[in-house]
Amino acid sequence: MADSSRKLADDGGIQNRDGAGVIESDRQSSCSTWSGRGLPYLTRDVKLGLLFVGLTISCLLLYSSTNPLKFFPMSYPSYSDRKLYGLERVLRSAAMEDNRTVILTTLNDAWAEPGSIFDVLLESFRVGNGTRELLDHVVVVALDKKAFHRCLQVHPHCFALTSNGNDFSGEADFMSHNYLDMMWRRIDFLGVVLEKGFDFVFTDTDIVWLRSPFPHFYPDADFQIACDFYNYEAADKRNRPNGGFTYVRSNQRTVKFYKYWYQSRKSYPGNHDQDVLNQIKSHKYLEDIGLQMRFLDTAYMGGFCQLSKDLGLICTVHANCCIGLDNKIRDLLTVLDDWKKYLAGNGTGDWTVPRDCVGSFDRPHKPHKHGLRRLV
Repeated sequence: MADSSRKLADDGGIQNRDGAGVIESDRQSSCSTWSGRGLPYLTRDVKLGLLFVGLTISCLLLYSSTNPLKFFPMSYPSYSDRKLYGLERVLRSAAMEDNRTVILTTLNDAWAEPGSIFDVLLESFRVGNGTRELLDHVVVVALDKKAFHRCLQVHPHCFALTSNGNDFSGEADFMSHNYLDMMWRRIDFLGVVLEKGFDFVFTDTDIVWLRSPFPHFYPDADFQIACDFYNYEAADKRNRPNGGFTYVRSNQRTVKFYKYWYQSRKSYPGNHDQDVLNQIKSHKYLEDIGLQMRFLDTAYMGGFCQLSKDLGLICTVHANCCIGLDNKIRDLLTVLDDWKKYLAGNGTGDWTVPRDCVGSFDRPHKPHKHGLRRLV
């Protein structure tokens, strides 16, 4: 991986460097003047030029102070440059009481529009048991401009991650080229967060939070991950992990692991991050660096692949084993309806079968309907 891809936005504003060419004869005159006087002699034209430059800079500073986002469309925060919305600034502002733990999710335009998956995620934090305060620690990593501006409208902690020319704004079909690029971009970015010293919970946007998962994390693990299917003990690598939900502590072991994971995409071309993880999770290299990996029980961190049977235990529900954005929206809204009935004492505690997601891999994929709202 190129070093330039590891230089993310730090604190600081937009910086301009003015480079002016100097005619050789002028440079010589300036040197002779400095040697003979305390200050250089300035001609009338130079004085006027400096006055014009000073007035111009003053006007720009005054204008930008009254409207700081005016120039934003022309200076969209870059993955490799210092920009207005620095990564470390956003992470620090969202960190928990330990000053190093954040909750991260990624967002593109298709998932960000009003009534889409992003709104379902936010609603779940608000109606979950003990999750509202966790929303203050969520950093939304926007993959395109529209998603970033939508985040700014509804959430305080937003970071813009550019896509190196790729358009991640639309709905990415499962295993398409755009989908794979987006997944690997995510792994690369999460590795940088670890390098900056922040622990994180990463949550896919198509996950609803009903309870805090923190009580169920293992205190001695470096890397913890949810599962599509959890059939063994937490340390048993025969479990089938799902990269949509992870809890990772920042240390040398996890930094090395994420670099290795990202580099391993070259050894398994055409595979997404989850499939590659399944290939490398038992590799000797992870044992050599001492990485402690744990798999999270679907009784607590569940999903549509292996749905938890007890609403009294479940913390998060992932719309996995499902394709089609509208299918995910409908079935996750149904989960929230079941949850609200459970809290009100009107439900049995049973789940409604995710009707739209079940069998979605075997049906023709319908394009996303923009503006899909809660079904009445």
